[in-house]
Amino acid sequence: MTVQTTNRLDARGLACPMPIVKTAQAIAGLGSGELLEVLATDPGSTKDFVAWARTTGHELVEQSQDDGVFRFLLRRK
Repeated sequence: MTVQTTNRLDARGLACPMPIVKTAQAIAGLGSGELLEVLATDPGSTKDFVAWARTTGHELVEQSQDDGVFRFLLRRK
């Protein structure tokens, strides 16, 4: 199941640690429980987002990959 959200961050083309840095900035502007969709092309972002969600308490709701683009759906704590 793919959840849709109006909050999207395009981090494609950015290398580590910028997808996480940009995500932290974007999610800070959301209210508790709101969703943020992040698109990234950095292959290391898969591990980075799992670790970041675990350490920050935000929920990694969904992740997928399509044609070299990684999609992460995060719920702000």
